Amino acid sequence: MKISKGSYESEISMAITQWEKDFLGRGSVSVKTDILRDMIIVNLKGILTPAEYTVCKTKEGMLSIKKTRSELVESGIEDLNRIILTITGEEVKSFHTDISSRTGERVMVFKLFNDLEKNL
Repeated sequence: MKISKGSYESEISMAITQWEKDFLGRGSVSVKTDILRDMIIVNLKGILTPAEYTVCKTKEGMLSIKKTRSELVESGIEDLNRIILTITGEEVKSFHTDISSRTGERVMVFKLFNDLEKNL
């Protein structure tokens, strides 16, 4: 039986939420995953704590929070790549992420070696 694109997207969202809880100590408020060609795009909302929003009011604070949060996620990259491989069977070629200090959203982009969407 062929697994649907939506099933993959849902499974990745749930796995990344669980990873956040296990690795970072708390999960985001909502997660939406989209598979587009050779990319898996994960949009996480509700990432920042109230204290972090306060710190982000200054440019230095914002840069500090972005740097710290990026380092935290990058330190768990092997786990994240394993999640993608386990669910999709695809190896991750590169990983990109950024966080908005204004909205508290994080975007993760997993670039794959193959066009996953075409194979679904």
